[in-house]
Order: sequence, then structure tokens, then C-alpha cells
Amino acid sequence: MASGKHFKYVILGGGVAAGYAAREFAKQGVQPGELAIISKEAVAPYERPALSKGYLFPQNAARLPGFHVCVGSGGERLLPEWYSEKGIELILSTEIVKADLSTKTLTSAAGAAFTYEILLIATGSSVIKLTDFGTQGADSNNILYLREIDDADKLVAAIQAKKGGKAVVVGGGYIGLELSAALKMNDYDVTMVFPEPWCMPRLFTADIAAFYEAYYTNKGVKILKGTLAVGFDANANGDVTAVKLKDGTVLEADIVVVGVGGRPLTTLFKGQVAEEKGGIKTDAFFETSVPGVYAIGDVATFPLKMYNELRRVEHVDHARKSAEQAVKAIKGKESGESVPEYDYLPYFYSRSFDLAWQFYGDNVGETILFGDSDPTSSKPKFGSYWIKDGKVLGAFLEGGSPDENKAIAKVAKTQPTVASVEELKEEGLQFASKI
Repeated sequence: MASGKHFKYVILGGGVAAGYAAREFAKQGVQPGELAIISKEAVAPYERPALSKGYLFPQNAARLPGFHVCVGSGGERLLPEWYSEKGIELILSTEIVKADLSTKTLTSAAGAAFTYEILLIATGSSVIKLTDFGTQGADSNNILYLREIDDADKLVAAIQAKKGGKAVVVGGGYIGLELSAALKMNDYDVTMVFPEPWCMPRLFTADIAAFYEAYYTNKGVKILKGTLAVGFDANANGDVTAVKLKDGTVLEADIVVVGVGGRPLTTLFKGQVAEEKGGIKTDAFFETSVPGVYAIGDVATFPLKMYNELRRVEHVDHARKSAEQAVKAIKGKESGESVPEYDYLPYFYSRSFDLAWQFYGDNVGETILFGDSDPTSSKPKFGSYWIKDGKVLGAFLEGGSPDENKAIAKVAKTQPTVASVEELKEEGLQFASKI
């Protein structure tokens, strides 16, 4: 048995939530040696969204240490030295293979045992792979995924090795859209393939999606909807050469990038803690059914106060905020100070090419589209509102200024009543700036 260590607080996972939790611990006051982060990644916590954006730019690409947390939200950049100065132990390249919540023990692949008094589960998600479904040829070389910096490095190497080649992007969500844009910027011939009737179907309406699909098409990205990759051809070296689609189409490919979603990493805790909606169930302070064990970020299913329901949110904004909330609650319990319940306004955003959109609230009810959604405009600016029971519950804006984005966030937060949907369509963004 390799020797382990005892810590008062252990954060399991080394992503965005872990980094923001460490910063909050430092802010609240933590003694040297009390806190450890155990991460299977080889680097200190970083802003994961950079991997699908700046990391893949053909010029002036983002690289570490440039995007360690907490620069993504305008905060201080926490370099590895920051952790040692604060007496926070960064235990990197360490995979935990067993967690026993009854004895408060985590065991690593190398056999080291780490014990804790308070645990924060910040394990995030793992990427869903086509090999998980047994897709024929899915283990060929240059079929790539994106979750961690290692994945991003493999993708960058492949992009450089196959310069000017053909790329097929499987999936029409965030990763699919952002990576199609990145590959196009790297002078690739790009085809996107996804089974749904339009891109980003969990959030976008048909109208919103039509703008992005036309914009991408104008940039030279080919989009094939309503079909799936069912197999891959490879050459004698095992490198992928073609993608076979369900409709019989065969696409030549030098690189395939797959973005078909993630799964929350909760396996270590199965049967030890209450689960709900695919995640670990928590209260408004991110404490689980096991006292002293907290879950934050992608893995937490928490009470979304605004909508009076339990939700799991896979987004960087919630990873940051849930981390801060959990640490405040832990420290509040120790000092006897009460902490307000988590009151989260769902927020999603994406950037690609010269585009940038933001969404706030809940995408339920009927929708209206306003503004200039002509994909050939030099500066398109348009949005949508989601209206249910006479109230605006969700708001989306492409091309908004910081103030305009704040205005639509306020709409989603305050849920103003709407007398006439027609008037709202006429008013568009003006409606938001009045609130």
C-alpha cells in the first residue's frame, strides 16, 4: 500500500469547479496543509472552454499557463505556485479508483489512500465515445474527442499533420459548432453531421438554428442533418479515411471530431449517495445525502429555486458559482454564519467565427424572433424570447453588447408579464432595456 495523506478538506477533480473552490477556500481562510485537490489531469485547474475556442486558433492560440482559473471570469490567474503559497496541496496525475464515504477514504490507482473530513466531489463529465456504442471502426486513429487538455493537444497535432485536409465533425451541439468553426479557420474542408433536424436542438428553436446553419454554410461548412455516422474506414496504418453515414453517404476524412455529449462522472459514489436526474442529489448548499460530502459543477443535481425543480446544469458558469456556494456553506457551518440558498439563473453562451450568443433563463413556452437575423448581414444582431403563461421566461441574444446581454439576463430573472406577443416582437431588444 503506497502511503496516503489526511486532509481536512479534499476536492476530488481538477477542473473549473475545483479551481474556483480552491480560490474561495483561500478567500475564506484555510490553514496550510488543510486542503488538497486530487486531479487525474497533469496540470493545475484551467478554464476548460478555451479548449474548443482559443486553443485551436491558427494564430495566437491560447496556451497554458495563460488560461488557468480564474481568468475566464476576469479573476486572478492561479498558477501552480499560488497553491503552494497558500499551502494547498495539488495532487496531480492521480486517478482515484475507489471512494468509501463511510470511512472517508479515497484510493488511487497507485494504491495510495487519502482520508478527509469534508469532501467536495468535482469530478465533472467524461466524454461519450462512439466506441461506447461499438460503432464499426470507431477505434481508428484521428477520430478525436475534446474534454481535457490532452485531447486538445492531440487535436492540435492532428490539425497540423493533416493541414488543408478534410474534417468530419460528428455532433451538432456546442462542441460540433465550435470545432467546425475552428477547423474551418485552420483551412479544413469541413462537414458537420448530426441526427437532429437542426443544430443545438436542446436550446435553439428552428428559427435560431436556421441563422447559424446558413452562416456556417456561407463560411463553407457543409451540414448534413438527420443522419448518423454508422462506421469508419481506415487505411493499413489504422488512420481513418472515411465516414460511413446511415443514409449510405460516404465522406472522405483525414480527421474526425466527435462531440456527442458527456456523462457525469458519478460511478465512484454509486449506492453510497442519493442520485437524481443522472447526477448526485444535493441541497441548496450542494451538500449531498451524506453529511460533509458536497457535489459541485456537472455532477450536482440541485434545487433550481427560480423554477422550483431539481436540475443538473452542465456549464462553466454554474461550475464556478456552485463551487463558491459550497465552500461558503462549509465555512459558514464552521463559523455558525448562515449562507443564502443558491439562486441560480441558467446561463449559456457560445462563440465561433465572429459570432457570440448568450441565453438566460428557461427555454419553455412559445417563442418570438426579433432583430436582424439575416446571416449575410455585416453585423447580425437578433434574439428570441420564450413566453409561458403570459411571462417571459427565457431570452437569447446574438451579437449583443455587454449592456444588452445584462438587459436580457434581467428579463429572464424578473420574468416580466407580456400583454401582447405581437407588441413584444415589435419592441424586441427595447423591451429588455426598459426593465
